[in-house]
Amino acid sequence: MTQDAQDEVDRLVTAWRAERPDLDVEPLQVLSRVSRLAKHLDRARRAAFAEHGLEPWEFDVLTALRRAGKPYELSPGALLRATLVTSGTMTNRIDRLAQAGLVVRRPDPEDRRGVLVSLTPAGLDRVDAAFAGLLRREHELLAGLGAQEQRALAGLLRTLLAPFDS
Repeated sequence: MTQDAQDEVDRLVTAWRAERPDLDVEPLQVLSRVSRLAKHLDRARRAAFAEHGLEPWEFDVLTALRRAGKPYELSPGALLRATLVTSGTMTNRIDRLAQAGLVVRRPDPEDRRGVLVSLTPAGLDRVDAAFAGLLRREHELLAGLGAQEQRALAGLLRTLLAPFDS
């Protein structure tokens, strides 16, 4: 993309500078673009998941289990921490994924009162296919940047995001 290219944010910033020259609208240059990009990313993610019959929340739970490594299981509490939802919401999600045959509950051998949630072979296949589809779409979204530009952008975004994650 050339430096001369204009986008909707450029038009927005120009309009605000004309209407409110007393304000520094420079943050819009970055954050409005991040916001708009997040909307495009959300659409791409939803489409990638839908191709594999998944909702975003299903993908979140299944990928948390997949990232755990073999035997692809976690306690409901660990799933709560990984997905940032309430206990009642997680119970409902596990129930629905179990009904779909994507996860199973089994007794926790370390805690007689506890359970573990495990990916089924169907769940593993589905999440792997959906993740590969997501990455294809994300590569397409980043196609306008070279590898070095992507790394630089990732570093800058990490600097902005890190304080929120700590």
